[in-house]
Amino acid sequence: MGLFSKTPSKLTIQWHTLTELSELDHIISESWNKPIIIFKHSTRCSISTMAKSRLESSWNYLDEEMPIYYLDLIQFRNVSDKIAAEFKVEHASPQVLVIKDGASVYHTSHNDIRSDIFKSFL
Repeated sequence: MGLFSKTPSKLTIQWHTLTELSELDHIISESWNKPIIIFKHSTRCSISTMAKSRLESSWNYLDEEMPIYYLDLIQFRNVSDKIAAEFKVEHASPQVLVIKDGASVYHTSHNDIRSDIFKSFL
């Protein structure tokens, strides 16, 4: 019986939309069980669109192990402002935050957004 190489299949992002301030309480609570990703997206910015596309094309995490929330920060600027205040991070767009044990343990923006950076938080 010969050995063979199996290429891991790419997973599809299961976006959870973030539209209400009250959803942040759920994210904080859920982050005590598993890391939560928040992706802040500007629908008017080509860099943000590129970052979103890059995440979608390289995503390799199950929703059960690390959910990812999508925030349209143009439409829901109040939620974006609350995220900046709650997690003590300066607003940027695009931006990702890793929320774990109720706090932001990592954040980055623009071209530094890559899906491989999340592996260390599992």
